[in-house]
Amino acid sequence: MHPIVNEIRDALRGCYPDSEALSIAKMLLVEVFGFSTLELYGGKDKEFSVKHRDVLDEMIRRLKKNEPIQYIIGIETFGGLTFEVNANVLIPRPETLELVQWIVEDWQTKPAGRILDVGTGSGCIAISLANRIPQAKVEAWDVSEDALEVARKNGRRNEVEVCFCRQDVLKAEAGNVRYDVIVSNPPYIAEKEKEQMDANVLDWEPSLALFVPDDDPLLFYRKIALLAMDILTEEGAIYFEINQAYGQETLQMLKDLGYTQVELKKDAWDNDRMIKAKR
Repeated sequence: MHPIVNEIRDALRGCYPDSEALSIAKMLLVEVFGFSTLELYGGKDKEFSVKHRDVLDEMIRRLKKNEPIQYIIGIETFGGLTFEVNANVLIPRPETLELVQWIVEDWQTKPAGRILDVGTGSGCIAISLANRIPQAKVEAWDVSEDALEVARKNGRRNEVEVCFCRQDVLKAEAGNVRYDVIVSNPPYIAEKEKEQMDANVLDWEPSLALFVPDDDPLLFYRKIALLAMDILTEEGAIYFEINQAYGQETLQMLKDLGYTQVELKKDAWDNDRMIKAKR
């Protein structure tokens, strides 16, 4: 192993477990400083300039403040695609990829004419679906223009066509367009849950994309589900990533609104995480 790997790990000791610090060190050296596998694992000498040292020291300083490594290096991989990320968007997560895979399994061989992603953030859901279901026309909404700027860059980076639109779903009204799939990973963490959250999420990721009022944790799901009643095609479906604490409540809310085919699905960690509903 290259000596700089252990140097980074030692610098982060006390802030991160050794295994995580080691992973961070490897990621920094590969993604930022261009280390090859041979240079990383073979212990080969690689010139590390004063300028590189200054960059590394600054990154370590940021890591010690719990800033996510993805924001520091500026990218995250999701489903085989690479996405630019910064503090204006949530970092794509594995459970969200499970939601994407569920939609792909359902629609890859069907004529999925139109897909709408509500609250797109980095664009990871919309872009992944456009990549995997190329016959579909994909549209994505977000209330944040800063997030949409990131999403548009990611669309270009991954060479897919997605129509990104600024739209506050809480104020949205039904138009003439009908969608076969409506998907959303909306804000779903109740304010009271903040004390259980890690600092690298709570202090750095955008609150606008995370939190809902304690007295209305299903706020976004209800609004999207009501809107979907008017803009889904007859055979269309909505897909949600959900708060594991409100799985049954979300399921019941959808049934109460008139959805008759509602399926709650667990993620790889056995948590209630996804819901599909059809009228």
